[in-house]
Amino acid sequence: MPRSVAPWMVERKLLVKTEGETDPKYGCRPEERPAKEYIKFGVINLDKPAGPTSHEVAAWVKRIVGVENVGHGGTLEAFYTLRG
Repeated sequence: MPRSVAPWMVERKLLVKTEGETDPKYGCRPEERPAKEYIKFGVINLDKPAGPTSHEVAAWVKRIVGVENVGHGGTLEAFYTLRG
């Protein structure tokens, strides 16, 4: 049976198939994207603290970001484990 090589001994190479540029009519590089587009098409990953309700936090985000519609996926409530 052949011996396997330790992971730190394997030589790794970066494979780049092609170099390319984005046509400006189809978008832009993420670091050049205007904040307005992030707000319009983006997602805010929010760790809601204990205390305020999901409705309150959604209202705050709406006011702070300056948008008309805000939603959330799932619950923003704290995670509780049941003990038997």
